Amino acid sequence: MPSNSPRRVAILGLMLESNRFAPVTRREDFLDRLYLAGGEILDDLARADSRLPAEIRGFWSTMNARCDWVPAPVLVGLVEAGGPCDHAFFAETVEEMRRRLLAAMPLDAVYIANHGAMITTESRDPDGEIFAMVREIVGPGVPVVATLDLHGNVSERMVELADVIVAYRTNPHVDMKERGAEAASALLEMFAGMTPETAFIRLPVTPPTVTLLTESGPYGALIDYGQSRLTADIVNVSILGGFAYADTPKNGLAIIVTARRGGGVARALARDIAVRAWADHRRYRPVLTPLDDAVARVAAVCKTPSLKPVILADVADNPGGGGNGNTTWILEALHKAGAKGVLLGIFNDPELAAEAHRLGEGARFRAVFNRVEPDRYSRRFEAEATVARLKDGDCVGRRGFYARRRMNLGPTALLDLDGIQVVVVSIRTQCADPVFLEMMGLDIGRARAVAVKSRGHFRAGFDEFFGPDQVIEVDAPGLTSPILSRFDFRYLPRPVFPVDEDVDWRPPA
Repeated sequence: MPSNSPRRVAILGLMLESNRFAPVTRREDFLDRLYLAGGEILDDLARADSRLPAEIRGFWSTMNARCDWVPAPVLVGLVEAGGPCDHAFFAETVEEMRRRLLAAMPLDAVYIANHGAMITTESRDPDGEIFAMVREIVGPGVPVVATLDLHGNVSERMVELADVIVAYRTNPHVDMKERGAEAASALLEMFAGMTPETAFIRLPVTPPTVTLLTESGPYGALIDYGQSRLTADIVNVSILGGFAYADTPKNGLAIIVTARRGGGVARALARDIAVRAWADHRRYRPVLTPLDDAVARVAAVCKTPSLKPVILADVADNPGGGGNGNTTWILEALHKAGAKGVLLGIFNDPELAAEAHRLGEGARFRAVFNRVEPDRYSRRFEAEATVARLKDGDCVGRRGFYARRRMNLGPTALLDLDGIQVVVVSIRTQCADPVFLEMMGLDIGRARAVAVKSRGHFRAGFDEFFGPDQVIEVDAPGLTSPILSRFDFRYLPRPVFPVDEDVDWRPPA
């Protein structure tokens, strides 16, 4: 292709954060959220409220501003975190990607937007399989850049097959657009002649999700340190905490350093960061509030107007980590305590939402949560309730993780349980944005307590209402409990901290 021709760059990605202990993620789950191919991707990018991941939008806008290029949209799939992807569906999707990628040839580059923590019912490294498929088609001389969630689990194969890997740096995730732009910038440097060299080190540490916040704590300090070591020689420093619940041999805190030149610059910096990370590894222990103590705090806040309101994070039932979004321990405890002025969301129960829609606004009925119990955590709970409001679940994110992204929660109902108002949805989604409550007419600023099914992304969405001192991370049962000793891990590289206590590591020579 002549050098003055527009650069042809393929765009593809399949984003799923897999929890091995959660129900299988199927085709219908992707179709409910996002599954676009070819021109559908370009059409969606043209929308102000695009459903596509923000990193793709960041890559797109940067390339538009800085390069004469022609995008070759392949296929992009995105779904809420869940169980292993059905392997037959995954294989069909990769084959469709292959077909479309071949049809787009010749290409000047490929951009892959994956999460990085996907597994399938048969594969422990499907992200690596996608990388391998891309490299097989385009060959060794075509640049391949990728973005990953900082909860991605990185294999040696992924690092070897991509020229540059850029991971998120914020948790809650609010920098996805910037990381897409960073990937585009790295690609433009490669177009200008840069030949990157990458170093990769994985540590025997699988940090629980609640220890991976970046505003404070060991992980935030480590990421800040990595960024402070950027020089003219370094393209990117990515430090991925990983996702323990995927339960794979490639689990472990991963450090990826990409340099603009060879000679060991990347290796030296990766080693330096790894040594610092290991020195802090025992700080990756979760500290949670017992359920009884959390309910007592809510009771005190409800009785004493001078006390600040609180937000309870149901970290063990986080749909953003594969939780079903329907455990009832916190709801039942608050109801039993007679709590008033409490909002709870968003509770995933399609059958209950459908019943509320059949009954209509104003109806009084016996609400049965989890009449169909999908797993041992989703136990049944019943209470008298009034149908306060009904919506179709269509909305646009307002703040944080979902900002400006069009969302669909399916038929949605607001139920009033005599002082506890519960938003019930039909499509499992993490409660990371206040719009999920506000669209039902709820005034978060007037609530005495709010309970959200979210691990950490709620912090960026609800921080206009609740400061860090008002957040309570509750210890309750669920598929995403930060207490990793409660899970039967089979594939983690052992020993690994904090699942194991007796863990040793020595830096590479």
